Amino acid sequence: MGWRKVIGFRRWGAELRVKVSSGYRLVRFALAPLLSLSLPPLGFAEWQAVEVVKTYKVYGETGPELYASIGERGPQVAAGRRVIAHTNFKLTWTRQYENQGRSCVLVSAVPKLTVTYMLPKAAARLSSPTEENWERFIAGVDAHERVHGRMIKDLVHRIEATSVGLTVTDDPECMKIRVELTRRLKALSDTHQKANSDFDRAELSDGGNIHQLILALVNGG
Repeated sequence: MGWRKVIGFRRWGAELRVKVSSGYRLVRFALAPLLSLSLPPLGFAEWQAVEVVKTYKVYGETGPELYASIGERGPQVAAGRRVIAHTNFKLTWTRQYENQGRSCVLVSAVPKLTVTYMLPKAAARLSSPTEENWERFIAGVDAHERVHGRMIKDLVHRIEATSVGLTVTDDPECMKIRVELTRRLKALSDTHQKANSDFDRAELSDGGNIHQLILALVNGG
């Protein structure tokens, strides 16, 4: 399974304006506190996500030039549309099912998660004030993407909590339990999509955090 979140943009004539949109391959889940335990519950694995940062080069000596270069060199997504930054993840599971009489129990579910952030990087040293504006822009975009990374990790924890211990009666072949698990994960995804949309709407709408960062870069020289 893989996930992609994107920040889109559009150029209109000589004036740079911002348009944002999001695309999904796997849903993200809203941030929520997790129960802290000294030891993981029975059937829960101790795991760590692998986080990777990749960059692509952009060229220019001013904010508008750098932003225009993003439009020309940003990573392509669906229909050839280019984006400023995106976060992908690869998630696989090792699940163990166990027969208990005529019931089936999912006794363990161990995730393997890799989160990859793709960000722009200036190809050459910048002069002031462009350098400071660019650093603020990148720091803000990176912080936005890191929130989505935490959302992904939280989603995996919630999948784990929903999966481990799941029991389906009259299922000696452990087939019904897979259908039930899919149903429960669909419910998680539906809840996630609304929370994720609320977050992006606040960040990417006119006057939002990312929108303001782009305007500051373009208008700052």
